[in-house]
Amino acid sequence: QVQLVESGGGLVQAGGSVRLSCAASGRTFSSYPMGWFRKAPGKEREFVAAISWSGGSTYYAESVKGRVSISRDNAKNTATLQMNSLKLEDTAVYYCAASSTRFPLSSYHYAVGRYDYWGQGTQVTVSS
Repeated sequence: QVQLVESGGGLVQAGGSVRLSCAASGRTFSSYPMGWFRKAPGKEREFVAAISWSGGSTYYAESVKGRVSISRDNAKNTATLQMNSLKLEDTAVYYCAASSTRFPLSSYHYAVGRYDYWGQGTQVTVSS
């Protein structure tokens, strides 16, 4: 059974940092893209960041660019999202996602439907 388990969320003050981790089990994703998405109350799930299978290419939503860094450790089958300079609007449930195919990441990194596996989400709440 494939599982993606996120951790590291919580309550953070605006301007602070949080590090989200995603641990995959049940299969290896070292050959496939992984990503992070988020869903705020009343909003659609939106793309945050994605990383190629090798880690050599990364993509970010404009709203987080410069504040967020995605990385992966293929040996450990994990992905990490480091978020700095947090804003109130970063409050959301954050989801880790993984694909089982090598789709064109440059073109479709933001597409929810390109990812086959999803974690249960971890809440990040930014307070003023």
